[in-house]
Amino acid sequence: MPDSQPWQPDDHAADAAGATGGPETAAPAGLVLCGARLTDGRVVDVRLGGGRIEAVGTTGSLAAPGPRLDLRGYLLLPAPAEPHAHSDTALTADDAGPGVPGPASHRPEDIRRRATEAALLQLGHGATALRSHVRIGDVQGLAPLEAVLQASRSLRGLADLTPVAVPRLLTGVAGAGNLAMLRDAVKMGAGAVGGCPDLDPDPAGYAEAVLEVAAEQGCPVDLHTDSDDPARLGRLAAMAGGLRTGVSLGPCAGLSRLPPQAAARAADQLAAAGVTVVCLPQGGCCGVEGRGTAPVRLLRAAGVRVAAGSGALRDLANPVGRGDPLEAAYLLASQHGLPPAEAYEAVSSAARTAMGLPGVRVEAGFPAELLAVRGEQLPGVLSLACSRVVVHRGRVVARTSAVREYCDSETVAALGLPHQGRTDPGSCGGP
Repeated sequence: MPDSQPWQPDDHAADAAGATGGPETAAPAGLVLCGARLTDGRVVDVRLGGGRIEAVGTTGSLAAPGPRLDLRGYLLLPAPAEPHAHSDTALTADDAGPGVPGPASHRPEDIRRRATEAALLQLGHGATALRSHVRIGDVQGLAPLEAVLQASRSLRGLADLTPVAVPRLLTGVAGAGNLAMLRDAVKMGAGAVGGCPDLDPDPAGYAEAVLEVAAEQGCPVDLHTDSDDPARLGRLAAMAGGLRTGVSLGPCAGLSRLPPQAAARAADQLAAAGVTVVCLPQGGCCGVEGRGTAPVRLLRAAGVRVAAGSGALRDLANPVGRGDPLEAAYLLASQHGLPPAEAYEAVSSAARTAMGLPGVRVEAGFPAELLAVRGEQLPGVLSLACSRVVVHRGRVVARTSAVREYCDSETVAALGLPHQGRTDPGSCGGP
């Protein structure tokens, strides 16, 4: 990662939160986030302990013997999550080199390295939990899944990475072996089962097989589908309605190409079945032909839970994918007309719900999964989110600092532009 580097603890008290032990180190007792602004305009102190939010109070009201972190000038938000990543193929555009298309390396050590680096990049953006679709079967078998599971274990304490087992075929003679492998994948530790029914000769049979395995193993379903066939989508919704562990579909860009009445009917069916749609505002995962975004406003109006993910991260399908959940929220607001609060909800609470994770609010008792972004209001943060502080399980796990400088001139001085840094950090250690 040429633009990133490991964070070395320094003399700031807040840095002591992660100064001892490895990734498994427990969160420090009494870490206080000082002077953070909330989306309702309040400026508060937030005390963390045991991986949860212990208290939220007015500035200066929370005493604690432990470390303190100055978040004056930052907006404090529930941390986003990434519900649709592709860790096994992430960053493969970089490996291929400029103008050199070719298959990505499937060596387990390369997959493990890419998955780890991709997760750290997305953690730096604020995503403390990630769900990644991982291809199984073919000549690689379960090796890619094991590589991503190894990456997940190495990231423990920094971010939660959960793989989705994705076989290519599941029906007929060709799919029989993959069906057995899918069951083995769950036993190995895959957190969900999925795949792309659109690529199977029998899409309905594929979906039925995945749902059957999920019901047997008690795990959620996350299917990768364009959803451009309303009849097929209706059958899938009918089958998914009885699965208690939850069903997600994405990116569902094909819904936006259906006639309005057909799309509205499909949205009603998804809502009735309790299916979550994970859209990808930054672009699809299957090349240019798969670009586009699900009709977010139509789905939400029908009562469908809509989460937003990043999809491809600098792979051959999207060599400029950023994997930034705040960019996904920005695009939902700027391109799809969602209010900023609803756009951010799609990458935070809705994404976490789709992944089966507990909700997060900046209130006492909730998990200490937080993102502080320099800025005062959510619209400004979504449009220019440069400096960020990421908290996972009550511990500061990532920081990004941006400094904007202008040449010394009377014009710049007269504008009174806000400074990006502060020479006096006050009573709390500055970020």
